[in-house]
Amino acid sequence: MEKCVNSAGYLRGNFQKESLVAKFAIDKIKIEAIYSCVPSQKIKTSEYSLFSNYECLLFEKTTGIKERRVASKDLTCSDLCFKAAESLLTDLKIDREEIDVLIFVSQSPDYFLPATAIILQEKLGLAKNCMAFDINLGCSGYVYGLSVLSSLLKSGLKKGLLLAGDKSTISTSFNDKSTYPLFGDAGSATLLSFDKISEPMFFDLHSDGSGKDAIIIEYGHSRFPYNTFNDEEREYEPGIKRSRNHLALDGMKVFNFALKEVAKSIDECLQFAKNEKESVDFFVLHQANKLINDSVRKKMKLAEDKFPMSIDNFGNTSSASIPLTICTSLKNQIENKELTLLLSGFGVGLSWANVLLKMGPIPVKCIDYD
Repeated sequence: MEKCVNSAGYLRGNFQKESLVAKFAIDKIKIEAIYSCVPSQKIKTSEYSLFSNYECLLFEKTTGIKERRVASKDLTCSDLCFKAAESLLTDLKIDREEIDVLIFVSQSPDYFLPATAIILQEKLGLAKNCMAFDINLGCSGYVYGLSVLSSLLKSGLKKGLLLAGDKSTISTSFNDKSTYPLFGDAGSATLLSFDKISEPMFFDLHSDGSGKDAIIIEYGHSRFPYNTFNDEEREYEPGIKRSRNHLALDGMKVFNFALKEVAKSIDECLQFAKNEKESVDFFVLHQANKLINDSVRKKMKLAEDKFPMSIDNFGNTSSASIPLTICTSLKNQIENKELTLLLSGFGVGLSWANVLLKMGPIPVKCIDYD
């Protein structure tokens, strides 16, 4: 086993010569604040007319979802991220000329082109020399976004904004019981800055394209362009009726993937950082569903109070779920003291990512979009 330091000076981790792995540490980067924004419209699981009473109770028990926030037709993910970012910059009195980079992580951009990040750069009043680009990732996107933004700041930039979120509800069919009551909409803004005394963040990133069909919108883009024929809904099995332009979810594949990979990769991240799981204050997992997250927790033999949840009030909010959980379930703790957190995102791709870091005390806020 060897240690590798790349050209930028980041510790690359232990690896066999024939198999480099995406484990690396980035120091001197501070998370300054996290804001989230959700639509004001609440939809309770009990209001879903296609569920029987028994189905509703079973769904709430397995997923943990009692209600979701759902965006109106004209409200986009970028609107939610904009409000989160605008509030953050205003509240903290940030000089917008100091924002050197803006990254928008989402799978529901405003347009096929241009990049939504560039639109947000102008709306937020950031300088024209601010770097701005999109990253097309879902459930793992927040952790991936942190790794990319931290790397850029480490290269000599001052401050950066990570905007992460999705309007997943626009892609689901009302007649698909496996997706429609599962997803909620949310956006987030995280401010990072270069800070000479901040301790390292330890990243562990993975991809497996062989599982692409587990969560997919197959039609409507370059591989299979949109056409009206594919708008016709088909029944794939009882309770699952959708068009080819809708999101398709294979719940069993996702569950098996999470059970196989997530706990193992969290352990690997902790080993890379030379930390024990007992030293972590909270494990903030992507809010996939309660059954998956409970299964990961039990596999790790950890107490329930180590795993904060937000899915009960917001549903599965894709790349916004980790910052949203921090802004709601950990608000009192993170605003008053430093915490050691393990953030873990996993899902569509298949893609999964972990980061061990110290955070706090910092301002966090969850805003309703009126």
